Amino acid sequence: MTARNILKFTRNTALGTTFGLLAATSALAQSDDLPSWNETASKAAIVAFVEKVTKENTPDFVPELERIAVFDNDGTLWTEHPIYVQLAFALDRVKAMAPEHPEWKDTQPFKAVLENDMKALAAAGEKGVVELIMATHSGMSSDEFAKIANDWIASARDPKFKKPYTELVYQPMLELLDYLRANGFKTFIVSGGGVEFMRPWAEKVYGIPPEQIIGSSIKTQFEMRGDVPTLLRLPEVNFIDDKVGKPVGINQHIGRRPIAAFGNSDGDLEMLQWTTMGGTTPRFGLIVHHTDAEREYAYDRDTPFGKLDKALDVAADNGWTVVDMKADWKQIFPGK
Repeated sequence: MTARNILKFTRNTALGTTFGLLAATSALAQSDDLPSWNETASKAAIVAFVEKVTKENTPDFVPELERIAVFDNDGTLWTEHPIYVQLAFALDRVKAMAPEHPEWKDTQPFKAVLENDMKALAAAGEKGVVELIMATHSGMSSDEFAKIANDWIASARDPKFKKPYTELVYQPMLELLDYLRANGFKTFIVSGGGVEFMRPWAEKVYGIPPEQIIGSSIKTQFEMRGDVPTLLRLPEVNFIDDKVGKPVGINQHIGRRPIAAFGNSDGDLEMLQWTTMGGTTPRFGLIVHHTDAEREYAYDRDTPFGKLDKALDVAADNGWTVVDMKADWKQIFPGK
């Protein structure tokens, strides 16, 4: 072999090795888009859907403007047991406000909260919860409430894990949000929780700005306090963004039907139906099934928080992906 041929051989070998390494690195990077997901059918279904709708010049291609993905919050993006986080906030607010309301000592459901009587509180049902929310979430401006909510979320700790609630978000779902956004999706929260409870902290935690958060709300009223324009929160329900309310909220606030929806309970059933049933473009629905009693919680049909019954029954018929937390997720929370 001549010196020239040796040089040519060496150069081609080096180039081949370089391209091989680049290809391997690219493949590795692609496989690491969802590193906290095990290599199961759930992860494969997510990746297949995203690749399908982002591949140009194919019948299934969806333009970026139409790539809308909606996520429930409680039980889908962060933990919702032993009680919803916002309910824990309301209970703490009752205790903090109790000195100003001596009548609460003898009035349900406030009496149950002050005596830590969870059985009596549960007996108060949804009506009792609404009463607690109205009493603790109103009577101040929207700015004042945002500060109260933000201060609480920064200091409160989950009773089981002894960590801030914002550290009990699901790492696999954070990766999924990033993965979708990297592929041209616009991500929204569509939650039964209070919209003004979520907005102060959700952008920092999820990367979802306030204008892309849809939730339940109480009525507000504009007024001037001296020369300061103010929105005053009133003790009246404005909109419940749960169950049949979720498609309504999506239509009112987004104005486009999503092509992907992610939930975990029967409260998300109608959102999943609205997103996936009908339409000419590919659609994707996913349910997070809580099956990991060791790392988080295991529950579905028999629970007062995050009940998953009807949606679970129809998931297979509708082609929805059901994530088994225990089997599909390598880790639950960030850093663990």
